[in-house]
Amino acid sequence: MAIRIRHCLAAFLLLAGFVVAGCATHDPDDSSIPWNRPAQWEDQPPGMGF
Repeated sequence: MAIRIRHCLAAFLLLAGFVVAGCATHDPDDSSIPWNRPAQWEDQPPGMGF
């Protein structure tokens, strides 16, 4: 009986850990790197504009 209670408690703690950890949602507009626009040097010929 005590082993069964211990197993149920362990399962509950594991489930509670998964619920508390959760998943992070990420908004693509919050990125600090501007992936949607080219860098300043990408519009220039090679070797020019330094």
